[in-house]
Amino acid sequence: MDKLVNTVRPYAWGSVTALPALLGQEPTGEPQAELWMGAHPGDPSRADRGDGPRRLDELIAADPEGELGAASVARFGPALPFLLKILAPGIPISIQAHPSLDQARAGYAAENALGIPLDAPHRNYRDANHKPELICALGDFDGLCGFRRPAEAAALLAGLGVPALEPVIVLLGAEDESEALSRALAAVLTLSGPEAAAAVRDTAEAVGKAAAEDPDGPYAPYTRIARDFPGDVGLIAGLLLNHVLLRAGEALYLGAGVPHAYLHGLCVELQANSDNVLRAGLTPKHIDVPELLRVVEFAACSPEPLLPVTVEGTPGEELYPVPIDEFRLSRFVLDGRERGLDGRAPQIVLCTAGAARLTAADGTVLDLARGESVFLPATGTPTRLAGPGATVFRATVTL
Repeated sequence: MDKLVNTVRPYAWGSVTALPALLGQEPTGEPQAELWMGAHPGDPSRADRGDGPRRLDELIAADPEGELGAASVARFGPALPFLLKILAPGIPISIQAHPSLDQARAGYAAENALGIPLDAPHRNYRDANHKPELICALGDFDGLCGFRRPAEAAALLAGLGVPALEPVIVLLGAEDESEALSRALAAVLTLSGPEAAAAVRDTAEAVGKAAAEDPDGPYAPYTRIARDFPGDVGLIAGLLLNHVLLRAGEALYLGAGVPHAYLHGLCVELQANSDNVLRAGLTPKHIDVPELLRVVEFAACSPEPLLPVTVEGTPGEELYPVPIDEFRLSRFVLDGRERGLDGRAPQIVLCTAGAARLTAADGTVLDLARGESVFLPATGTPTRLAGPGATVFRATVTL
């Protein structure tokens, strides 16, 4: 068992207080956005096996089958297939979408061929992997996810009474759903100059007025965007997307091409081991509109919170089912009984409430406080888990 030393990424959208509160630390006064747990080369966790802290990706590369197990290596390759995070947005995260596996491989190869450095600000593809993701709220957590139906989006825009939005409303009236959504988003993202400034200004004013009249109405979530990103066309693009509010323990799965943005709260995120992001607004970072439009899936959806299901044969484990095998997220809300963790696959165990204790087959004991995590190599032997009152998330793969 390796207790992990993890990196906090200080993106500008991070909360100043949420992650420090979870980790039991004093705020630094700077935004703290993401806590990374895993072996992505961008910010790998570190583990100390008696000879000082070493990068988890290097430990795995030195003995893939010993760390991940032969079955995982055969199925997913010689790297940890997933990346576990805690996200803490204090202001909205950029509207974004992630590529499919084929798109990521092609985009990564093309940018390599052009000689674009991996850390270049204008680079779209930092690895050759896709990035489906699952988020699970640790408290109230809200965001935008997937396109509204074109008629619903048109009605929402029309309700603001902003003349500059009329061309977008007309485009949303196209008979074909995909065509309506793609043309509307393209029209919004290609607004520029004084025209864009006036459209966003008038939309922000109308959103603020509508939300003041109806604080629980459909425009209220967008006041946060208008406040934090003045002049950004992402406000208008965001109105094309569904607003979703998750309560503690509820989750949301996002596949390739689904546009989304996280607005506020604290959540656990489990994703494929990738950092590929195509942005559409609400960010000072690089936005490649043509590439984004190529990657986005232009289909309306009605996202519903995902609730965990009991795992047969593993008492106390609640699984968040997803349609891929590269990652698997489950939760234990521990009572006085000891629980078992199967050891056939690599896993990261994260404590988000209370204190947990893990006991290996050889009797080794490791304690986890809130916010701490541990990497369990695929030893083939089970690990015991206990800690009355603790909440623990388990990230692994499906074999």
